[in-house]
Amino acid sequence: MTDRLYAVAAPRTERMCARDGTVLVADIWQPEGDGPFPVLLMRQAYGRRIGTSLCYAPPEWYAARGYIVVMQDARGRGESGGTFDLFRYEAQDGVDTVNWAAGLPGSSGRVGMFGFSFQGTNQLLAATQDCPALRALAPAMIGWDLRRDWAYENDAFPLRANLGWAIQLAAETARLAGDHAAQATLFAASRGMSFSGSTPVRPPILDLLRRYSHYTTWLDTPADDPYWASISPAAHVDAIIASKPAVFLIGGWYDSHLPGTLAAWRALSGHVPARLLVGPWGHFPWDRRTGDLDFGNDAITDIDQQQVRWFDQWLKDRPPATPDAPVRLFDMGAHVWRDGADLPEPQAMFHLSGTGRAAIDTRDGGLVPAGQIRPDADVPQSLTLDPWRPAPAQGGSFGMPVGPVDRSRTDARSDIATFTTPSLTAPHLLCGQVMCRFVVRSAHPSFDLHAVLSRISAAGQAYTLAEGYAKAGPGETTVPMRATCARVEAGEALRLSVSLSCFPAFPLNPGTGVAPCDAALPDMTVTTVHIVTGDGGTCLHLPLSPAGE
Repeated sequence: MTDRLYAVAAPRTERMCARDGTVLVADIWQPEGDGPFPVLLMRQAYGRRIGTSLCYAPPEWYAARGYIVVMQDARGRGESGGTFDLFRYEAQDGVDTVNWAAGLPGSSGRVGMFGFSFQGTNQLLAATQDCPALRALAPAMIGWDLRRDWAYENDAFPLRANLGWAIQLAAETARLAGDHAAQATLFAASRGMSFSGSTPVRPPILDLLRRYSHYTTWLDTPADDPYWASISPAAHVDAIIASKPAVFLIGGWYDSHLPGTLAAWRALSGHVPARLLVGPWGHFPWDRRTGDLDFGNDAITDIDQQQVRWFDQWLKDRPPATPDAPVRLFDMGAHVWRDGADLPEPQAMFHLSGTGRAAIDTRDGGLVPAGQIRPDADVPQSLTLDPWRPAPAQGGSFGMPVGPVDRSRTDARSDIATFTTPSLTAPHLLCGQVMCRFVVRSAHPSFDLHAVLSRISAAGQAYTLAEGYAKAGPGETTVPMRATCARVEAGEALRLSVSLSCFPAFPLNPGTGVAPCDAALPDMTVTTVHIVTGDGGTCLHLPLSPAGE
């Protein structure tokens, strides 16, 4: 880490012109003293004056460590000119800004970018362009393939998250346009979000969302439309690799964007200098407490220090005395960080068993290691969705609040089937990717599947470790679930909970073949499916091994 601390001049505001003449506005913090200094750039969608305040130390903290820090309003945001069109201009505006920043007085000509969410994804879009000055990135909590890991989750539309974010962006766009009546309407909607209308995915404010946000574009654009490639770093991975930026990816076990962060890691590691860190956090904040649990002092973010270490290496040619491991993961059972070379894939398979009462009695359904299933355990489990009382989102990545919230009462509902291992007789480490392959019989042509993996404490609490959601139909459906890392102690158990809804995180699937995004109240019917258990039936794939191995 940088040894010297610099005095920092008062921030100044400067303007630059993008290639089409659009004026972009930025605030700049500059160290006092002999340079030259590398530049750290963040391009904000929420107004540059919010700066780094949600997850990072303030700009002057970074400037004091020998960096010129630039906080810029993205096109059509804050005081910058042009029209905000979500992710459309981030590649070209990003590289134009990097080249401008590289030429600032006192700059060394080397530029790094940092930031999370929108501010993380736009770094990777900038890296799709030929830009030798852009040497290092630190994207956190990102989208990689925007259709697959942000706008949709396995073809299911994340209603609450998408609607809430679209309202936030639309309200600010309306304010900047001087349409204060629309701003007030959108603000009120954000403070009282309702999903009880006849078409929850298309609420009464839909016209305002269409005018001032991306919401209807994300709803109505087909999956194979070129639009998605135009805004997705994943579609330009070869260009990113050719640019060879050093990429430090940061994620959270309960972040809704974790699949995008991990997909970027898999695509880039081995091709560019790359590092992955995943903490026990949701989207923000990054602290010791998430959901109901306190993960201890080690969980408090030190991302600022780690980013400076990263940027010192790639922008100042100061490699750390002790090389960092490529992958650093927080163990949510032992409350420690674990270093490794990669994120493990599943190596253990469990079958579902039970007498057919797994939705009625949490003691009925079992998770049995492959090869140990009894012939009499092959009883399909009936599961029902009643649109009058759909199974809710509860903690995890989709609920509010996010994180490890005790879901034992939710698991006791009769529309959630649970399958639990016996109490472990020895500690095990669950670390890596989780996946469930469902085999389902149903007379309904379509339905949704919500799968949750929980750690069951000796006292009976159920704390979510990983979950996934997917549109499905009769036959086989693979539901990719979030990755996780947790030591599971002797006396604890693991549980798979399955339901046909996770409302209002996702809209209800009416079971008729009508798309959930188009379904209205009259379309909603009771849906029943049968989950096939036993050998050849549904199986859960876990990265589980005895602790110490």
